[in-house]
Amino acid sequence: MVESVVKNWQGEQVGETTFELRVAKEETASHIVHRALVRQLTNARQGNASTKTRSEVRGGGRKPWRQKGTGRARAGSIRSPLWRGGGVIFGPKPRDFNLKLNRKERRLALRTAFVSRIEDLIVVEEFSTELSRPKTKELVAALARWGVVPESKSLLILSKIADTDNVYLSARNIENLKLIAADQLNVFDLLHADKIVVTASALEKIQEVYSA
Repeated sequence: MVESVVKNWQGEQVGETTFELRVAKEETASHIVHRALVRQLTNARQGNASTKTRSEVRGGGRKPWRQKGTGRARAGSIRSPLWRGGGVIFGPKPRDFNLKLNRKERRLALRTAFVSRIEDLIVVEEFSTELSRPKTKELVAALARWGVVPESKSLLILSKIADTDNVYLSARNIENLKLIAADQLNVFDLLHADKIVVTASALEKIQEVYSA
């Protein structure tokens, strides 16, 4: 059971909340989170780097000069890897970098990463009604009242995100702030942020989605 204070739009403490998520054992926690992080970063690779071998480079069908009698080294093609403009030896080819991690392990790593950031977690009341129109300046001021330093990397977790939301429109232009929905969490963003701001409704959604 983890306890955390709840702040309002003005940055005042208005209550407390508790949540419980099953995490990995202390001796294996760092290992499972590391595996999940490596999997996420590796699976993000496109793997589309490609070079041409001597059989794929255009030209080189004719022997450049006769085998013997010229005094030069024998050559069979101008597209040899030894020639400028020739093929590439052992160059990269399109490949799949994906790593597999069981669904239970992925969720366990996600819960463990989230709970490990409890010291940097800021729980706030739902504040969408506080922004009558998109206003980046007001959201920046609210983040400062909650204890988020402007220069630090922060993650704002909401229960849901819509492109027409005033919160989304206000947050998209803030440097070092990433907006994410509660059901779209990932290990990298949880570990990368200096501060994590989560609404009370988003915290409930996290428990609902990831507790199983």
